This record gives sequence, structure tokens and C-alpha cells, in this order.
Amino acid sequence: MDSRRSPLKAARLEAGDDLSFTPDVEIRDEFTIQGDGWTIEALHTPGHTSNHMCYALKEENVLFSGDHIMGWSTSVVSPPDGHMGDYLASLRRVLDRDFSRIIPTHGPVIEEPRPFVEAYIDHRLGREAQIKAALTAGLNTIGDIVSKLYADIDKRLHPAAAHSVLSHLIHMRENGTVTATDQDGLKTQYTLAN
Repeated sequence: MDSRRSPLKAARLEAGDDLSFTPDVEIRDEFTIQGDGWTIEALHTPGHTSNHMCYALKEENVLFSGDHIMGWSTSVVSPPDGHMGDYLASLRRVLDRDFSRIIPTHGPVIEEPRPFVEAYIDHRLGREAQIKAALTAGLNTIGDIVSKLYADIDKRLHPAAAHSVLSHLIHMRENGTVTATDQDGLKTQYTLAN
């Protein structure tokens, strides 16, 4: 069969590849939708992705967190669309809102949001401290850092871990903690700034 005429070629697998789509209503940060007895507020929470949105049910002080906060694991923050600095700021924004409950897309409902979100922030700051210690010990490539910090996890997860470490290093470079030999990337060498 001619591959140019294959019915699979025309099959759409992802809505995101429809570049001609234009929404009837563009939802932005703090956009609200109201109905009889309910109000939903959109919260732009970049970090996991640049366009990530959470939704708050205002009457119940509940946040529907999507992939920003999951009930079973931290979210992947993978450059170039994911950004660790934005992720940390978005977590702090959620913390500041003091929600009564968080309902994630993945995992169980989070009944005690404050300590849960604080633990997310502490985990990311702890990982940053581990990366700083690895750099201090002379490990200056992402591959070396991942091998050290993720030695106890399945090596098949190391590529995802490398993207997480890269996201941390980009954030650390932006705040002046590290310098790099080239543009940020998986093969770039990083050192602590003086």
C-alpha cells in the first residue's frame, strides 16, 4: 500500500498538533467561570509545562491541580518547556492560597495541602543542594551527577532524571549559583560560581 494514502497517516493522535485550532474563550490566569452556586478560577501554574493551569473551586477552597501537584510523586520538570524556577514559584503560589484540599489528576486527594506542598518545595531544594554537593565533589556533567544522585533507582529512569537535573542546573545558573561551559544542555559542563 502507498504510505501517502494510508488511513493511519491522516489519523490524529494528539489534539496539541492542531495548530489551526482557536478556542472560543481563551482562559488566562485568574479567569473565572461561574454557575449556580459555584465559581471556578483558573490559576496559571507554569513549571511542569509553561502553559499549565490549575483550577480552584472557590466555594470549597479546593484546587484541581492537574499535573502540577500529584498525589503520589513529584512532577517532571523538563526543559525547554518545563522550568524549575517557575515550578518553585507556582508551588509557593499554591501554598500562599492555603487550599483546604488538593485534587490531583494523578494519585489520591491531598487532604492536608500545606505540609504536602511544603514537602514538594523541600524536595526540590534538597535536590538542588545535592547537585551543589556533587559539583563541589568535582562532578560537572549531568551524566555524572545523575549516576551519583540516582544510583539507587532503575537506570531506565536516568534519562528522565537527567532532564530534572538539567532543569535544576538551568535554575541555578539563572540565580548565579553555577556557571557553564556552553549553552544549557545535557552535554554541558557545569561548575559552582565563585
